[in-house]
Amino acid sequence: MPLVNDYVPRSSSFWVWFLLLRGMERISYRMLTVFAVSLLFRQSMGLNAEGQFLLDIRSGIGDTNNHLGNWNPNDSTPCGWKGVNCTSDYNQVVRCLNLSSMNLSGSLSPSIGGLVHLTFLNLSFNVLSRNIPGEIGNCSSLEALHLNNNLFVGQLPVELAKLSCLTALNIANNRISGPFPDQIGNLLSLSLLLAYSNNITGPLPASLGNLKNLRIFRAGQNLISGSLPSEIGGCESLEYLGLAQNQFSGEIPKEIGMLQNLTDLVLWSNQLSGSIPVELGNCTNLRTLALYDNKLVGPIPQELGDLLFLRKLYLYRNSLNGAIPKEIGNLSSAVEIDFSENELTGEIPIELTKISGLQLLYIFENKLHGVIPDGLTTLENLTKLDLSINYLSGAIPIGFQHMKQLIMLQLFSNSLSGAIPQVLGVYSKLWVVDLSNNYLTGEIPRHLCRNENLILLNLGSNNLKGCIPTGVTNCKPLVKLHLAANDLVGNFPSDLCKMVNLSSLELYQNMFTGPIPPEIGQCHVLQRLHLSGNYFTGELPKQIGKLSQLVSFNVSSNFLTGVIPAEIFSCKMLQRLDLTRNSFVGTVPSEIGALSQLEILELSENQLSGDIPVEVGNLSRLTYLQMGGNLFSGEIPVTLGGILSLQIALNLSCNNLSGPIPTELGNLVLLEFLLLNNNHLSGEIPDSFEKLSSLLGCNFSNNDLTGALPSLSLFQKTGTDSFSGNKGLCGGPFGNCNGSPPFSFHPSDAGGKSVRIGKIIAIISAVIGGISLILILVIVYFMRRPVEMAAPLQDKSSSTPISDIYLAPSDEFTFQDLVAATENFDDSFVIGRGACGTVYRADLPSGRIIALFNFTMKVLLSHFCIPADALSQKIAIALGARANE
Repeated sequence: MPLVNDYVPRSSSFWVWFLLLRGMERISYRMLTVFAVSLLFRQSMGLNAEGQFLLDIRSGIGDTNNHLGNWNPNDSTPCGWKGVNCTSDYNQVVRCLNLSSMNLSGSLSPSIGGLVHLTFLNLSFNVLSRNIPGEIGNCSSLEALHLNNNLFVGQLPVELAKLSCLTALNIANNRISGPFPDQIGNLLSLSLLLAYSNNITGPLPASLGNLKNLRIFRAGQNLISGSLPSEIGGCESLEYLGLAQNQFSGEIPKEIGMLQNLTDLVLWSNQLSGSIPVELGNCTNLRTLALYDNKLVGPIPQELGDLLFLRKLYLYRNSLNGAIPKEIGNLSSAVEIDFSENELTGEIPIELTKISGLQLLYIFENKLHGVIPDGLTTLENLTKLDLSINYLSGAIPIGFQHMKQLIMLQLFSNSLSGAIPQVLGVYSKLWVVDLSNNYLTGEIPRHLCRNENLILLNLGSNNLKGCIPTGVTNCKPLVKLHLAANDLVGNFPSDLCKMVNLSSLELYQNMFTGPIPPEIGQCHVLQRLHLSGNYFTGELPKQIGKLSQLVSFNVSSNFLTGVIPAEIFSCKMLQRLDLTRNSFVGTVPSEIGALSQLEILELSENQLSGDIPVEVGNLSRLTYLQMGGNLFSGEIPVTLGGILSLQIALNLSCNNLSGPIPTELGNLVLLEFLLLNNNHLSGEIPDSFEKLSSLLGCNFSNNDLTGALPSLSLFQKTGTDSFSGNKGLCGGPFGNCNGSPPFSFHPSDAGGKSVRIGKIIAIISAVIGGISLILILVIVYFMRRPVEMAAPLQDKSSSTPISDIYLAPSDEFTFQDLVAATENFDDSFVIGRGACGTVYRADLPSGRIIALFNFTMKVLLSHFCIPADALSQKIAIALGARANE
C-alpha cells in the first residue's frame, strides 16, 4: 500500500486498484471499491491550496543548490517537500516551513500570508532581500518567526503586530531600517525579540513595556536614538537587555531596577549620561553589567556591591569619579572587573582582595594614588592585571612573582620605585609585561621568558642598569622588546637576531656600545628598529637591507661612521628613516629614490657631501625632509619642488649649496617650515614663493641672495634676522627697493655688530643647551605615557634653533588638544620654569599625560620669522602633537 505522500501517476490508478483486489482477497469488495474511488478522486483534485502558495513563494526565490528540487507541482499536498512539515491528522495542513541555510536568494512572496496554519517559519541564513511582506501578518497561528541573517531591507511591517501567538521574533543581521512600530507592544505572547545588527532608527516605543512575557530583547548595533523608555521596567520577565552600539542618550532609567529577573544588562557604546542609578542594586540576579563607553558621571554606586551573582562588571571609558567603593569587594562571584579610563580617585581598596575568583582586574587610566595592595597577590586565579596610567607609588609587591595564573602584568606610567621582583616569570606563563615609565631600579629579571610565552616586554623609561639577560635575548616568542631610556650597558646582543617573531625593537637612550652586528639582518619580520641615543660605533651593516618589513629605522645620535650603505634602500616598506647626528660621510646613494613609502627622512648633522640626489624628488609621500648640517654642495635639485606632500619642513641649511633657489620650490604649497640658511645660494628669492601660503617659519640668512622679497605676507611682516647676511635683499623689513632703507650699516660697525651677534648667539646656545638638560629631566619626570621624542640637534655654530626644536610629529593628538588641556597655556598648568623656557603639564582627552616646554618667545621671534600665534603650536608639534590640516 503506497504511502499517502508518495506520488502515483494518474495512468496507473487502474493497476493499483487491480493489484489491491488481487493481493487482499480477505478485504471486502465494498471496502476496496470505496478506497479506490477515493484515491482516484484525490488524484483528480491536484495540488492543494497550501501547496500552490508554496509554489508561488518558490517562484520568487533563487535556489542555486536545488534544495527545493522535490517541490513537485503534481503532488497532491506539499507535505513531503523538503523543509515542509505538516500536521499528522486527517486534514493535513502545513505547520512548519524551515528553509534555513539553503543559500536561497530573491524575495519573500506575499503568498506567505496564505499559510494561515503555519506555526513555525525559519528562513534564516540565506541571502533573501527586499521588504518583509506585510501579508505575513495573516499567519495568525505563527509562534516563531526567524528571518535573521539575510538581506531584508525596509521597515518592519506593522502587520506583525497581528501575530498574537508569536513568542519568538528574530530579524537580526539584516538591513532593516526605520523605527520599531508602536504596535509592537501588542505582541503580548512575545518572549524573544532579536533585532541586532540592522539599521533601525528612531526611539524605542513605550509600548515595549506591555510585553510582560519578554525574556530576551537584543537590538544592539543599530541607530536607535532617544532615551531608554522608563516603561521598560514593565517587562517583568526580562532577563537579557542588550542595546549596545546605538545612539541612546539621556540617563539610564531607574525603573530598570524593577527587573528582578534581569541577568544581563548590556548598554555599552552609546551616549548615555548622568549617573549610574543606585536602583541597579535591586537587580540581584545580574550576571553581566556592561555600561562602558558612554558619558556616565558621578561615583560608582556602593549598591552594586549587593549584586552577589555578578560575574562581569564593565564600567570603563566613562567619566566616573570618586573612590572605588569598598562594597565592590562583596562581589564574590566576579571574574572580571574593568573600571579603566575614568576619573576615579583614592586608593585601590583592599576589599578587592576578597574576590577569590577574580581573573581580570583593569583600573588603568584613572587618578588612583597610594601603593599597590599586597593582598592582590593572594588572588590565585588572577590572569590579567592592568593598573597603568595612575599615580601609584611604592614598590611592586614581591608576591606577583608567585602568582601561577598571571599572564599579563601592566603597571606602566605610574611612580613605582624599587626593583622588579627578580623571580617574576618562574611560576607563571607571562604573555605581556609592561612596567615602563616608572622609577624602577636594579636589573632586568632573568626568568621573564622562562615558560616561553612572553610576546611583549616593555621596561622602557626607568632607571634599570646592567646588561640585557640571556633569558630575554633568547626569548623566541617575543614580538616587541622595548627597553629604551634606561642605563643599560653592553654590546648589541647578537642573539636578538635569532628571534624569528621580533617585529619591534627599541633600545634607544641607553649606554650600549660597540658595532651594530651584521646578524641584525636575520630579524626578517622586524618593522621597528630604534637604536638612537647610544654609543654605537663602526659602520652601518649593509645586512639591514634584508629587513624587508622594516617601517621605522632610527640610529640617530650615535657614533656611526662610514658611508650610508645603498642596501638600506632595499627596505621598500620604510616610512621613517633617521640617521641624524652621526659621522656618516660620502654621498647619499641614488637608490634612496626607491623608498616610495617614505614619509620622514632625516640625515642632518653628519658629514655627507656631494650633490643632493635628484632621486629624492621621487619620494612622493615625503612630509618632512631634514638634510641640514652636512657638506652637501652643488645646486638644490629642482625635483624637490615635485614633492607636493612636503608639509612639516624642508631643511637644507648649513651646507655648501650654491646656485639659484629653484622656482619649483614654490609648488610646495603645504610647506610650513623652509630653512635654506648658511649656504652659498645666489640670485633672487623666486616670486613663486608667493604661493607658499602655509609657510609659518623660514630662514634665508647667510647666503648671497639679492633682489626684492616676494610679496608673501610672512616675508613682509617679519624682521630682518631671517634674511640677514645676504648681499642686497630689499622690500619687506628692508624697506622700499627703490628708496633708502630704513636704517644703514657703517662698515666699521659691521664687524663689531657681527661679533656682538656672535656673542649673543653663543650665550643663547649655551643657555639653551644647559637648560635643555634640566627641562628633559623635568619632562621625563612628568610624562605619564612613553612619548617618543628625538633628542634635540647638537649645537653647532651654524645650526638654527628651528631645527633644534622642530621634530617629527606623532599622529595621536592635535595642537588644539594641547591648547584645551592647558586652557591656552594658562599659568595654572605650569610645572616648572627655566632661564629660557616654561614647562606645562597637559592632560589629553585620550588619557595621555605629557609635559611640554616652550622656549622664550623673545629668543625665537627675534631671530626667526615665526609668527607669535604659531610659535606655541610648532613647539607643541615638536613634542609629538599632530599638525592641523
